[in-house]
Order: sequence, then C-alpha cells, then structure tokens
Amino acid sequence: MTKTPSANLISDTYPHWIYDGSEIDDPFGYGERAVRFLKLFRHPNSTRPGQQSHLDPWQERIVRRIYGPRFPDGRRVVRNVVLLVPRGARKTSLGAALALLHTFGPERRQNGQVLSAAADREQARISFEEAMGIVDLTPQLAAVARPMSYRNRMKHPKSGSTFEAASADASTKHGKTTSFALIDELHAHPKRELYDVIRSGMRKVSNTLMVVATTAGKGQTNVGWEVIEYARKVARGEIENPAWLPILFEPAADADWRDEALWHAVNPGLALGYPDLEGLREAAKEAEHSPAERDVFKNLNLNFWQDASTSPFVDMHVYDKGKDTFDLDDMESLPCWVAVDLSSTIDLTAVVAVWRDGPTFYVKPFFYCPADNLAEREGQSQAPYRRWAEEGLVTATAGNVVDYDAVYNCIVELADRFDVREVAFDPKFARQVQPRVAEAGITTIDHPQQSRFMIPAIAALDRAILSGNMVHAGHEVLRWNFENVQVRTDLEGHKVALQKGKRFLSIDGAQATAMAVGRASEYETVSWLDDVDVDDFFAGLGAE
Repeated sequence: MTKTPSANLISDTYPHWIYDGSEIDDPFGYGERAVRFLKLFRHPNSTRPGQQSHLDPWQERIVRRIYGPRFPDGRRVVRNVVLLVPRGARKTSLGAALALLHTFGPERRQNGQVLSAAADREQARISFEEAMGIVDLTPQLAAVARPMSYRNRMKHPKSGSTFEAASADASTKHGKTTSFALIDELHAHPKRELYDVIRSGMRKVSNTLMVVATTAGKGQTNVGWEVIEYARKVARGEIENPAWLPILFEPAADADWRDEALWHAVNPGLALGYPDLEGLREAAKEAEHSPAERDVFKNLNLNFWQDASTSPFVDMHVYDKGKDTFDLDDMESLPCWVAVDLSSTIDLTAVVAVWRDGPTFYVKPFFYCPADNLAEREGQSQAPYRRWAEEGLVTATAGNVVDYDAVYNCIVELADRFDVREVAFDPKFARQVQPRVAEAGITTIDHPQQSRFMIPAIAALDRAILSGNMVHAGHEVLRWNFENVQVRTDLEGHKVALQKGKRFLSIDGAQATAMAVGRASEYETVSWLDDVDVDDFFAGLGAE
C-alpha cells in the first residue's frame, strides 16, 4: 500500500483511509461481491494475459468503501460519491465498470436506469465506448447485453435494466428515475440543469447511487465547485452526512507544483505507471517558462482548482485573506469614497463604497441587475444570479433594465450615513445618475476607464490586496467579479486595464473597487500639522 503523503503537500480533505489499511465495514459481503464481479472484466487496453482487467489497490478500496457499509436492511450507507482526481487517473474506466455493475451485475435492479452524464456529446460517446469495450471482451457480459450503439445505449433484457450515456448539452432527462448515475467532469458541464434533474429524480426511490468523477475546474460559481465544496465540508467533519463519500485527491493551496512528491500524492496511479511520469516531467519543464502551460499543468495534472480568469489580476488565495468581516457602524467615523460602474444590458451595475483607516481599505459593494433576466444571465454565465438575488447579494430591480432610481437612492443613503468625500463615475453610462447625485449636494467626479486614469487606480488596488490591507468580508459576488478579471498590460508591464475574458462574465465590481481604492489612496490621513504646535505656528506667522 502506498505511503500516505506529508501534510504540507495535500489538502486537509485528503482520503487517507485509502492508504492506511483500516478495516472497511462489509456486514453482508456486498463490497467483496462487487470487487469479485469487477475482476471478471476484460479491458481493451489491458496488457495482462487475456486482457484481464485489474482493480488497483486504491480503486479496490474505493469499491469496498462504496458497497460494503450497509444499513441493517441491506441498503447502502453511501448514496453520493465525489471522486476528484487529475487527468490520467483512469476514472473513466472505473466509472464505466461501476455503471456495468449496476446494469448487469449484482447491483442491478428490475427496470433500473443507469446513466452516464458527460459534459458534451463527444465525451458521452467516449464513456459509452469505454463501457462497450469491456462488454465486448467479457464473455459473461457479451452474452446478456443488447447494445444500441446508435443511441449510446445497452440493455439487460432479463431485468430490463438499461445503461445510457447522455450529455449535458442534450435535452435533459425529465421524468426518468435513475438508479445509478455517473456524472463525468461536472466542472465542465455548460449548465447545471441535467445534474439537478438527475438529483431530484434519484430522491424518489431508495438505494440510488450517484458518482461524480471529475478533475479540478475553474472558478467558484459553477455546480462543480458547489458539489466539491460540499464534499470538502463532509471530509473535514464540518457537515455530518454519511451518505456522502468524498474522495478528494487535491493539493494544499500553497503546495509547490514542481515537487514530484506532490505529483504522486494527488495521482493515485502514478506509482503504478499512470499517468506517465516522464510525460509529467516534460510538461513541468514547459510550465516553468509559460504561465499558460503552468496553469494547465496545475489544473489538469495536479488538481489545483483554478481561478476563472486565465490571466488573473491577483492570486485569489491572496485576495481571500481579506475576507474578515467588519461592522458598518464602525465605518461612520472614517472618510468614505464611492465609485459607480453603471451597466449596459448584459453587465452588473456596481456601487462600491471604500472606507480608509490608515493603510487599511474597507470595501462594501452593492450590485444591481434587472429581475426579468436573472435566469437568462444565470444560463449565460453559470453564476447563481437567482440565489444571489434571494440572499440579497444582488438587488434585482423590476423590469428588464436596471432601475437607476435604486442606484441613486443607494448613493444618497451612503452619503447621509457616512463621510462620503466624493462619488466617482465612469461617464460612459453616468448621465442618468451622476447629475442627480450632484444636485443632491454630493461631490462627484468623472473617472473614465482609460489607461491614464486606471493605471494609478489599479496600482493602488494591487498594493492594497498584496499587502493584506483590503478588507472585503468575502462578498461572494465581488469575489466572482475579481475572479473574472483579466489584466491588460502595456509594453512596460504596467497594468493599464481590467477586462473580462468572456462576454457574459462581469467585472464591474472589480472596476468600481479599483476606482474607489485609487481615489481613497490619494487621501493623506496624516497631516503635517499633526506634528506642529498650532498656537506656536500661527504666533510665528504673526511675528513675521
């Protein structure tokens, strides 16, 4: 059994039980039964005699842990498995084997529906062909299987159990009650609907099993992140839910990606020859000199969950150090700067207030979008707009355009409560709000998002984040905005603009934060008069 890796390399959610030799409960022998059935398989890529398949020790431990523990009536304790492994770990083969176990093996049920759900049609076909390759070479399966290859489907006629490979970009399987579902590469699914439909259908009957098998993804506003984050909480013991089995081969956030010990820790098959060690070494050499290749290597080969942007403004692990909460009542005595980024039809509108206390900047964002297109925005961006609106993280105004009265009222309320020194507007869309704010007696300035204005603003924001002096209370929507930022630099390497990589991603909160922090950074909190006796100073002027 492979030695468990050192703690400085791996996440605190690492599945040590795979390597520690601990006993796995199997009161009815169903775990042993599943292992024996899977060892009957033959695989097209096997180099063993007769192309005999093989369960490697780490895979066998997983199978026993899924199928062994049972309630007294024989139902599985585990109903949801989350397997997070890098590319090349043969998760497709393991997933196909489990699907066949439920279609033709001892875990099948009468008229059971077994589903393999991939991100797209091509991957769905690969999943089906993986399973079909095993069936064709395994006599016990070939004798009873009835394939319908044109439909990515096969059937066990005697029980009526069917296996189907579907994709998230096809029509969803409403009305179906799935007994076993394999969700492949959930992080890459273009929408969450298929996952939600499968989950809701599986709750209708008992003893169902869902297996999510995926590599690490990007961003924190997709269903893949949501599922992995819940599994992490189960693994840490923050949530007690024995129906979930988290198997998360992921590194510590600050682990050195060059360390080969880390490669072995997160790739459970590496010591057994997969993926290819020399191939990883070659990829690592390329990654040394190419940030883009480095991101790919860390993401796909080492399971580092990446930021949404391919060229991020700041490392989000550094950004997250500012997630401490603060009390707005404590901000009433501090000077405040407000920046406004009003939206076009597809962006968020952002009002960001920044209070300065010496070197520290406290940030509070307010976001607005039209209520009528929440679902459309969610589908386009994969961000949970409807939940954000329900939780008050985004204000959804009535209609299909942002209600600028709500934005105006927000600014006025800030000015009434706090010491607002000025409100900065990007003048591009400001004409419907800025004049009204000025008429209310609040100082406004133009702050175009042009390089000569944004270079000092971005530099100030960069310094605040990197120095740990920006406190944002972990606001989820603001974080998503920062995560979406790509940086444009000039020939001298200056960060001259914040831009988004995809049309339907929003960075408005990050833009407004840069504007507000930039203006606040120009304010001197300590006067040269603080070190002077004022009476003596003015007496000296009179003497002259």
